Amino acid sequence: MGRNWAITIGINDYYNLQPLRYAVRDGAAMGDLFRQELGFEQVYHFAVGAPPIPQDYGPPIDPAPTYTTLRRFLRTRFDQPFLQDGDNLWFFFAGHGLRHENRDYLLPMDGDRADLENSAIPLHYITERLRQSGADNIILLIDACRTLAGQRDGLGIGQERQQGVITLFSCSPAESAYEIAELQQGAFTHVLLEGLRRQGEGNCATVERLYQQLRYDVPQLTQRYRQVSQTPYGMIEPPTKNQLILLPRQATLADIDALKKVALTAEVQRQPDQARQYWVRVLAVSPADPEAIAGIERLSRGERPPPPPRSSPSPGTARDATAGTTPLPPIPADVLALKTDAQTAELEGHLDLAEQLWIRVLAASPADANAVAALKRIAVKQANAPAPGPDPGQPSTDSRQSPPHVNFEVVTVNPQGQIIDRQQASAPYQIADLGQGVTLDMVLIPAGSFMMGQTEAEKAELIRQVGEEDHKNYFADEQPRHSVTLAAFALGKYPVTQAQWRVVAALPKVKLDLNPDPSKFKGDNRPVEQVNWHDAMEFCDRLSQKLGQPYTLPSEAQWEYACRAGTTTPFHFGETLTTDLANYDGNYTFASGPKGVYREETTEVGSFSPNGFGLYDMHGNVWEWCLDHFHDNYKGAPADGTAWVTGGDSQFRLVRGGSWCSDPVNCRSAYRNRSLPDNRYGSVGFRVVCAPPGLL
Repeated sequence: MGRNWAITIGINDYYNLQPLRYAVRDGAAMGDLFRQELGFEQVYHFAVGAPPIPQDYGPPIDPAPTYTTLRRFLRTRFDQPFLQDGDNLWFFFAGHGLRHENRDYLLPMDGDRADLENSAIPLHYITERLRQSGADNIILLIDACRTLAGQRDGLGIGQERQQGVITLFSCSPAESAYEIAELQQGAFTHVLLEGLRRQGEGNCATVERLYQQLRYDVPQLTQRYRQVSQTPYGMIEPPTKNQLILLPRQATLADIDALKKVALTAEVQRQPDQARQYWVRVLAVSPADPEAIAGIERLSRGERPPPPPRSSPSPGTARDATAGTTPLPPIPADVLALKTDAQTAELEGHLDLAEQLWIRVLAASPADANAVAALKRIAVKQANAPAPGPDPGQPSTDSRQSPPHVNFEVVTVNPQGQIIDRQQASAPYQIADLGQGVTLDMVLIPAGSFMMGQTEAEKAELIRQVGEEDHKNYFADEQPRHSVTLAAFALGKYPVTQAQWRVVAALPKVKLDLNPDPSKFKGDNRPVEQVNWHDAMEFCDRLSQKLGQPYTLPSEAQWEYACRAGTTTPFHFGETLTTDLANYDGNYTFASGPKGVYREETTEVGSFSPNGFGLYDMHGNVWEWCLDHFHDNYKGAPADGTAWVTGGDSQFRLVRGGSWCSDPVNCRSAYRNRSLPDNRYGSVGFRVVCAPPGLL
């Protein structure tokens, strides 16, 4: 049970195509890894000069990867099943690949691009034959569409979905895959080998972690050596296979638990074949696992899974607050996975579970800063009210004064825009006196982690609304979704108002002159607009001098983290937006939301409901300047929330949040827009950020 077989192919010298340098070397390296390091039972290796391939049903096969040889091998070897549920069949190809008439093709050494149908092998044929092996998990690793001297050979493969198969391509269909002369390897294969060899924390035991590692490391590698973009591209079919364990010896308890959840979900959703496969895979990693055995027995009897048990914790658990919840398994060695589970639970609103998980992170990693901050944050959310002050009869042991809190109501809407929930909340804040009776309210944003960027559900809705081509052209820069961990900071409760602007514009000049009244739509409590990026930075510099604290524009990550306030929906209000909740062009809708009014001007700040952090006008009213340069995607973005001011297109700066004249689709938490820093518009303003000492 849990056997691994593999096929590896490497082709350098093509009869009719430009040669490659390191594909044969890559195929051999993968074969050696599978056979010698990972202990695969059988590896069929095709390459010129490789040893003949033995067969148990005939004479050895010539290893030269010609069209006839590969087609005959796929036809005859896979004529009868020889593997079973719980087994893996890996297929690695290093060479040329082309797309023709909506089909993806791999080219053998005698392939002819002018006659692909008769000289190349369709990828769908390969997967159809591999599925005949009997293995319930097929992994395709395709390092194709390579280039030499920067020349692309044909159209990119990777657009044809292979049903029931895990497919990882070396690059997206619109990119090239590169060979790195300094490494004498293809970039994709180099990172793939490193990932499969990685041990301990951050290993690539699961499909999801292997894919994430490839998506993160390959672009960095190619940029380091060639200053080009190459990003691996995956099709995981079905998506639940992300949790499959590829390397049992490197799997953690958290990996096994995740796979158990997938199996149980398949049972609940009445998918017995899939559920059985997943339970068998649990047994392959954890022999005699009682939950897996029980699951298989249930499926054999046609029974439904029982509801999850609820019991009191055993003596010695970390806190009495866990009473009445399901006890957690022993602390896994993979603390990173545990943190991910905790962050996910918190983002999804499962605060009790998140609290337990963060406690276990602390038990495994004492004084972990993320865990400490998260537990504080969860305590505030659970209380939904200011923490009680000290007993007036008792002396305080803390010389610092806790910041004041402001109370507010947070609303949530359904996909039709109807309010379905109202929650009372509170947030710590500080008020700075700017003079002339004008103040600046700053909300204290707690430290924490979040997933930045467009979710899969959001992507599906965008494609439904605008189509795949427009999604690719206008919204793909919101990907890949990635984790960001931020330190605490303070952010303006509102966009900077015209009254605040006028007071600060009268302060001593630092670098630039400021127009004290630049706005198109007049009003002291309306946001200032028609200020460019340099104007906003001058405002921050003058404000810093006056208040003695460093004020600046928020980074893009700080802005999105603050806007979401723990939500993962397109808007912090929920799945859609209405003009009762924000100021935007109500002639347009998002998802199933209704049309509304189009005010055609700014509104006073704070006219609508705030988000869970107590911030107003994060959607609509005015765009808000951020510090960052524009990058056309998140590949290589900072993971610590700092501004991304290296690389990218430095002539542009980011603006976020949408405005009074924006469609709601452009007001989403994830939406990114750019503007030249010299431009001034009646729809663009800003808010400020700082990290005041002693209050966070």
